[in-house]
Amino acid sequence: MGKNMEKVFYLVQEEALPEVLLKTIRAKEYLKRGLCSTVNEAVKQVGLSRAAYYKYRNYIFPFYELSQGKIVTLHFVLEHKPGVLSQILTRVAQSEGNILTINQGIPLQGLADVSISVETQGMLEDLGELMQSLAEIDGVRKTKIIGQE
Repeated sequence: MGKNMEKVFYLVQEEALPEVLLKTIRAKEYLKRGLCSTVNEAVKQVGLSRAAYYKYRNYIFPFYELSQGKIVTLHFVLEHKPGVLSQILTRVAQSEGNILTINQGIPLQGLADVSISVETQGMLEDLGELMQSLAEIDGVRKTKIIGQE
C-alpha cells in the first residue's frame, strides 16, 4: 500500500481466518485481560511464534475495537408498545454510550423503525455485547449496525 492510499478494512467471519491470525487475536486478548503478563507468555499459551505475533498484531482486531471512539448508527424494528425505546436508551446510557441522534418512524402494523446514532468513545463494553443485550429487550424485533464514521 502506497503512502497516499487510504486504508481498506474488511469484515471477515472468524471461520475464514487463517490459524495464525486467530492465535494472534487470542494472544492479544490474553494480554488485554491480564491472563498473561508478557508477550512471550501469551504467544506460548496460544502456540504462536513471537515473530508472527509482531507481524500481525497491528493488523488484526475484533470488530468492536474498530468501533471504539467512533460514531455508529444502530437500526431497530420495535413493537409499538410503551417503554421499549426507553429501555434501549437506558441500556445505551448504562454502557456510557453517548446518544447523538434518535429517529423514529410512525408505527405501521404495530412495528416502528428507529435509528440511533451513538458515540462509542468511553463505552464500558464493546459494541457486540451492547447489541446482544439490546436484542434481548422485550419488544425489540430486530437490531442491526447500519453505519460507522
